[in-house]
Amino acid sequence: MYMRIFKLVLILFFLITPVKANSIYNLIKIPNLEIYELKTTNKLKYFYAAKPFRLGVQKNISCINSNKKTYDKKYQTISKNLSRYSKEFLKIINLKYIVMCENLSISGINTAGIPDHVMKTLIIDLKFNEKYFERVIHHELFHIINDGFKDLFDEEEWKKFNQPNFKYADCSTCSKKLGLETYKKTNGFFTEYSMTIPSEDMAEVYSHLIMGNYKNSNDKILNKKIKFIKDKLKEIDSTFVFKTWLKKLKPLYMKS
Repeated sequence: MYMRIFKLVLILFFLITPVKANSIYNLIKIPNLEIYELKTTNKLKYFYAAKPFRLGVQKNISCINSNKKTYDKKYQTISKNLSRYSKEFLKIINLKYIVMCENLSISGINTAGIPDHVMKTLIIDLKFNEKYFERVIHHELFHIINDGFKDLFDEEEWKKFNQPNFKYADCSTCSKKLGLETYKKTNGFFTEYSMTIPSEDMAEVYSHLIMGNYKNSNDKILNKKIKFIKDKLKEIDSTFVFKTWLKKLKPLYMKS
């Protein structure tokens, strides 16, 4: 009973109170954020960096603020892509908050996004790889899914799909295989980055499926990986469907 009252008070607080950076910090533990958009069809809440911020025990995660023009433009792209997901699915995978900023890095290494399954948050770097930005959004969202369902996405089972002599790197940043361009001849992998570690390989398969960047082929290894990802998503949400989707949204702009 008391928990229901608390949740109701929290919801009302968001709806009727101007939420400042410290209030957002209390919610998702990221400083210097402001509201971009709260009213979305799938209940995602969008925040943006008003000032640079640092996170982590050693403050090794950093990101800086962007400008209004970039926030407005990239919000259109991000919201269009994330509108693909229903509020029910997002609740299942535990994603509620999107944070937009620039030059996101961990220990000085640039990264496209940082998923935090516990805090229901995905931080997205607005300037990371313009060419593949849309696909990267879904790649990072997969990490939220994976973090919440580690037992389903068994890496040892996944490794068996590859050729016996293939070996992943020890970590994604331990490899120089960072290319995101889709191979014309896949040979078991969609991109060079797929060959870093199993979870990145899974995320690349997932993001290619979401974007519709795959046509049936004779690549038996990749076909096994695709079936694995599709089967696991069905276990998470029986209504989930991979399909191509492109739709234009009416412009929404950041309040000045």
